[in-house]
Amino acid sequence: MNQLLQIVAPGTPFRAGLENVLRAKTGALIVVGYSPEVIKMVDGGFSINCDFSPNYLYELAKMDGAIILSEDVKRILYANTQLNPESSISSSETGIRHRTAERVAKQTGKLVVSISQRRNIITLYQGQMRYSLKEMGVILTKANQAIQTLERYRSVFTQALTNLSALEFEELVTMHEVAYVIQRAEMLLRIKMEIDRYVLELGNEGRLISMQKEELVGTAEEESKLLLKDYAKDHGEEKIKEIQQAIRKLSSEELLDTTMLIRLLGYPSISAVTEEGLMPRGYRMLSKISRLPSVIIHNLVDRFHALPHIVTASITELDEVDGIGEVRARAIKEGLKRIQDQVFIDRQI
Repeated sequence: MNQLLQIVAPGTPFRAGLENVLRAKTGALIVVGYSPEVIKMVDGGFSINCDFSPNYLYELAKMDGAIILSEDVKRILYANTQLNPESSISSSETGIRHRTAERVAKQTGKLVVSISQRRNIITLYQGQMRYSLKEMGVILTKANQAIQTLERYRSVFTQALTNLSALEFEELVTMHEVAYVIQRAEMLLRIKMEIDRYVLELGNEGRLISMQKEELVGTAEEESKLLLKDYAKDHGEEKIKEIQQAIRKLSSEELLDTTMLIRLLGYPSISAVTEEGLMPRGYRMLSKISRLPSVIIHNLVDRFHALPHIVTASITELDEVDGIGEVRARAIKEGLKRIQDQVFIDRQI
C-alpha cells in the first residue's frame, strides 16, 4: 500500500495527470505495467510508446479504452485498448470500468487505476487490494486529528515511562506497570503508522505533518525495544524482534490484555513473574548515559544481570567489567545518579 501511495502521491507527474482527468470528468482506466499476463487480455487500441506527461494522459483519457503505462510510470505504451479479463474472477464492483479494473488487478497483480466519470473518485486496485484516494482537504483534516491524538498519547507514554523508571530505582516494579508502558508504546506507534499513510497520500503537502510526527514520536520505538530487552525472559535480538512482530499483530482488544503481553514476554502467568521476581536488566537506563557504547551496556548486564545490582555496584566492581576503566566506571556511577535524581523530580511534576 505504501509503495502504491508513493506512485500516486501529490507532486508526482502521475498524480497531476490523474487530477487532470478527474477535473475533466472523462473517467479513465489505467494499467501500470506491461507483462505477458496483461498482453493476453489486451484487444485493439494502438501503440503510443512515448514519454509520460500529465497532459498526454489527460488527452488519451478522452477515448473510451484503457491506457497502459510502463512499470516505472515513465512511458505511455498503449491507449484506447480493450481489456478482457477472465469473467470468472469475482468482483464486488457494479460499474463496468471498476469491475474490469478489479478483475485485471486480481488476474495480473498489476496496479490498475480507475477514475469514475460520475462520482469523481480515483480508485486503486492491486491483487485483492482496493483503495479509494480521498480529497486533500479530507486527508489534511484527518492527519491533523491524528497528530492531536498522537500528542495526547505521547504525553501519557512519557508519564508512564517516568513512573516506571522511578519504580525501577525503588525496586518496586510489577508486571502491570511494564505491560501498561508496552501498551502505550504500541498505541503510539500505531497512530504513527496511520499518520505515515496520510503523509504518503499528501505527498509534498505532508511535510509539516511528517515533521510534527517525528518530533512527537521521538525515541518511542527505541524505548519500546529496550523495554522488551529489560523484561522479556529471553532478551536475544531475534527473540525481541519476534516479540515486537507478535505485539504488532495483536488486535486492539488483545493489546489491552495484560495476560497476553505476559505470555509474549515469555512468562506462563503473572504468578510465575512474581515468583521469579521482576527487575529490569538495565538496558533502557544505561542507554541514557551519554557516550556509553552498546557493547559496554551488554557487558554490564551480562556481569550484574539487573539494574539494581549495577546501581549499587562500587566503582571497583564496575572497573572489573570488560571494557570499563576507572574513568568510565565513575561516569557510569555518576550518570545513573543523575538519571535517578531527574526521574524523581519529573515524577513530582
